[in-house]
Amino acid sequence: MPKASMFFTLSNVNGKHDTKAIKKELDALPGVMSVSVNGNTNSVAVDYDTTGVQSERIEKQLKNIGYEIIDCKSDNHIM
Repeated sequence: MPKASMFFTLSNVNGKHDTKAIKKELDALPGVMSVSVNGNTNSVAVDYDTTGVQSERIEKQLKNIGYEIIDCKSDNHIM
């Protein structure tokens, strides 16, 4: 299973409601294995199986639910 991680910095994560909404929306994508959201730093980390979802789909989902992506980094893992 090819695994990758994406690290996003968003412009407008405000409080627990946004944190839960982001986690819920990204967890619903097929192939997403874990989502970590830090509202204090506006950061989101997503671990996913690249055979189930691609990074572009994760970015699109964040934009669709109203978040602006300021920065994005990826890390591919060899297993």
